[in-house]
Amino acid sequence: MAKAAENDGKNAKTLSGLPESQEPRRHYDIYAILEAPQELYFGDEKEVNVNIVEKVRVTTARGAVEKCTIAPSKRRGVERRCLLWSDAGGRLLMDKLQCGIPNTCCRDDCPVCAIFGGLIAGEKTFIGRLTHGGGVAVAPEIALEKQRAMHPALITKEKDNTPMPYRKEYAQPGLLYPISNHLLSVTEKEFGAAAYAFLLSLHRLGAGNPKGLGFARAAWNGHSEAVEPLLVVDSYRVPLGERPLVSPSITDNQEAVNRFVRLAETYKQDARDAFERRLGAQALAFLQSCASEFEKRVLRADS
Repeated sequence: MAKAAENDGKNAKTLSGLPESQEPRRHYDIYAILEAPQELYFGDEKEVNVNIVEKVRVTTARGAVEKCTIAPSKRRGVERRCLLWSDAGGRLLMDKLQCGIPNTCCRDDCPVCAIFGGLIAGEKTFIGRLTHGGGVAVAPEIALEKQRAMHPALITKEKDNTPMPYRKEYAQPGLLYPISNHLLSVTEKEFGAAAYAFLLSLHRLGAGNPKGLGFARAAWNGHSEAVEPLLVVDSYRVPLGERPLVSPSITDNQEAVNRFVRLAETYKQDARDAFERRLGAQALAFLQSCASEFEKRVLRADS
């Protein structure tokens, strides 16, 4: 009787739609300052023969300025696709799970739907527990324009058509992009999928070629000779630390880095394990460890 009651409890539907977990759920935050090692293109706006990079207008001490930006929705899409297109024993994970975009599976055991959410119209909905923020560049640099041979929209099968040259804007190399990811009530196993997607997506950010960003690096504590990633990972039940978010009104790179480090080092370690913050190389090692566990548990697992 007791065993039957236990099984009924496990199989009972929850209001959230998520299955009960034997593992503790916590909240996780990832904060970072990313750096572009080369020019990048984001956005799909077009003027006459010019592809416009995505920008926002920000009020600063210098007045209103335009800044290049990486839209959080674009980062989210890249991260999700990085998961779905990962190798899983000779197949892509999306083929193994039968879960894609927009045809999500909404299965209880799907590591992608568990954090990104999913929808089967009229049947089932998973609310995404991963949200993205930030992405506004620190410096208000003017976008670069480069000549390109042809616009993709002009490529046709007709031999008579001569492709017209066009110009394309790019965000300049060396721009710093403060970003953040937040996960609500996930297990460490579920966080592994987010860590894997976040790390892999850094190679894929940007439209067309070139692609990719890396972690900006600096000496933590102001006196350390070791240059470490500007990266923070929080795991908590109670938010006991300052959020290291850089105001878009800041236009100086060094001021932005100093603000990020100062806020990151302002937190409380709670004796009840209510809050844990990892900084720099320690934060990167934790992300890599969680990503490795996801790869072993999901991508290498037998079908």
